[in-house]
Amino acid sequence: MKILIVEDNLIIQELMKTILTEFGECTATTTEEEAVELFIQAHSEEKPFDLVTLDIMLPGGNGRNILKRIRKFEKEKSIHGLEGVKIIMVSALNDKENVIGSFTDQCEGYLVKPIKRDNLVTQLQELGLLE
Repeated sequence: MKILIVEDNLIIQELMKTILTEFGECTATTTEEEAVELFIQAHSEEKPFDLVTLDIMLPGGNGRNILKRIRKFEKEKSIHGLEGVKIIMVSALNDKENVIGSFTDQCEGYLVKPIKRDNLVTQLQELGLLE
């Protein structure tokens, strides 16, 4: 599995890498622009990401914006439904606006910080990324 982690808190980023490296190759970034660039580059190299984890609050950016930009890119490339990348929002924000809004923007999962390994693994299983 190829994984993109978008997280500006380096401690949480390392925790996510530690957990997810067990399941695949991880790339991490802290910014919206670099996340979108890495996503598009992976597609152009025909090695797309299988999973993207997105923090909502980023310096100079927003995880929900990244989510929208990824889904727009996929739509332009005629990638629909289950063919698209699986996206899990990982945020300290647990308000209805962000949770419901993220699902409306087409994420597949939402985890509230602090991250617990078991919750993350359960999400991966529910999304069919682990057997």
